[in-house]
Amino acid sequence: MRVLVIGSGAREHALVLALRRDPAVTALFAAPGNAGIAQHAQVRPVDPCAAEDVVALATEVDADLVVIGPEVPLVLGVADALRVAGIPCFGPSAAAARIEGSKAFAKDVMSAAGVRTAHSEVVDNPAELDDALDRFGPTWVVKDDGLAAGKGVVVTADRSAAREHGAELLEQGHPVLLESFLDGPEVSLFCLVDGETVVPLLPAQDHKRVGDGDTGPNTGGMGAYTPLPWLPESAVTAIVEDVVKPVAAELVRRGSGFSGLLYAGLAIGAAGPAVVEFNCRFGDPETQAVLALLDSPLGELLYATATGTLAQVAPPRWRDGSAITVVLAAENYPGHPRLGDAISGAGEGALDENATVLHAGTTQREDGALISAGGRVLNVVGVGADLAEARTRAYDRIAAIKLPGSHYRTDIGLAAVEGRIEV
Repeated sequence: MRVLVIGSGAREHALVLALRRDPAVTALFAAPGNAGIAQHAQVRPVDPCAAEDVVALATEVDADLVVIGPEVPLVLGVADALRVAGIPCFGPSAAAARIEGSKAFAKDVMSAAGVRTAHSEVVDNPAELDDALDRFGPTWVVKDDGLAAGKGVVVTADRSAAREHGAELLEQGHPVLLESFLDGPEVSLFCLVDGETVVPLLPAQDHKRVGDGDTGPNTGGMGAYTPLPWLPESAVTAIVEDVVKPVAAELVRRGSGFSGLLYAGLAIGAAGPAVVEFNCRFGDPETQAVLALLDSPLGELLYATATGTLAQVAPPRWRDGSAITVVLAAENYPGHPRLGDAISGAGEGALDENATVLHAGTTQREDGALISAGGRVLNVVGVGADLAEARTRAYDRIAAIKLPGSHYRTDIGLAAVEGRIEV
C-alpha cells in the first residue's frame, strides 16, 4: 500500500512512523512534511489546503490511501476532492468536518443527539456581548466559533478578561461562543468512525496551558499521556455509547456521515461525561502518545475506515505500559514565537522506541543544520512500563535538546502519577 500523509507537524511525524511499522505499507509520501518526516518519507512542497494540488500529487505518486492530518484542509473540502477523484481518503467530508469547523454546528448536532455538553450562546454583535456575559460566570469560557488551533479559548474568573477576548474576536469578525464552565478532569477520546461504526482508541489527557500547574494562556497543547490510570475502563464504553455513537448517527441522519477520526474532548464531572469539544481529526499532541502504544497495523485501520469496511477489521491491539508526549516550544510561544534558531541534541531519535524525538516546527538549512520554524518545535515521546517510567525517559531525553529561549512543561502527567486526579 502506497500512503500519502498530508501535514507538517509532530502529529504527522507520528503517523508516518506508525505507518512505517506496518508491513503492508510499501511507500510513504508526505506533503509538505518537515525535517524529521523527510527521514522516513518522500516529502513534496505541496500546500495541504490546495485541493487540486493534493489530488495531483496523490495521482502522481499512485497513492492507495491519503491521510489528512490537520483540520483546515478537511474543513475546506480536500477530502471531498480526493474522493471525487476516486482516491481513498482518511478524513471526513467538509460537511462532516463542520463538527470542528463550527462550534455552533457541533452544539446543534449534540442537542439533536441528546449528548450532554455545556450551555452556550453565540454572540455576533458587540452590542450584545455585555448582556450575554452577565448570563454566565463566575468562570467564563469564551471561544472563537471557528478554527483557532487550540488558542482561541479563554477560561477565566475575570469578567474583564473574558470581555476583552470576546471583543477582540468580534473586532476580527469572528462570532463568539460563550459556554458554561464544565468541572472535572478532561479526557481526549479518539474514535475511528465509519458512518455508524465506532472503534475507540486509547483515552488520553492533554495539557493545554503553557505553564506548569495549568498556568498561563491556552496553547495548541504542551503535552499528553495515555492511558489514564484514574479513568475506569467502563468510562470509555460509556463515552462511546452515550456520546460518540449518537453524534455519528446524527451526522448520518443529516446526510453527512463521518469517515475518519472523530475526537471527543470531554470533562468527567459529578454528573458524568460532558462534551467540551469535537475535533474532526487526530488530536495533537495526544496522537503522538497514543500511536506509540499501537500494536496493530495502522495502515489497515485507516484504509478500512476510508473504504467503509471498518466493521470487518479486528479491534486495535495495544502494547502494555504508558506513553507520554512533552512539547518543546519556541521562545514567546504561544504568542509570536522566535523562529530560525539552530537546534542541537535532537539527533535522529526516531529509532529509539522508548524516547522518540518527533519534529513539529522544523526545517533544515542548506548546511544541514536543524532550524526552528514554528511555535511548537519538537516533541519527545517517552514509553515505559508505567507512567512514571515513561515520564523519566521523556524528560531525560528532552533535557539533552538545546534551543535558545525554548521552554517546556515539567509536569506533564505528574498529577496522575501522584494520584491527584480522580473521577
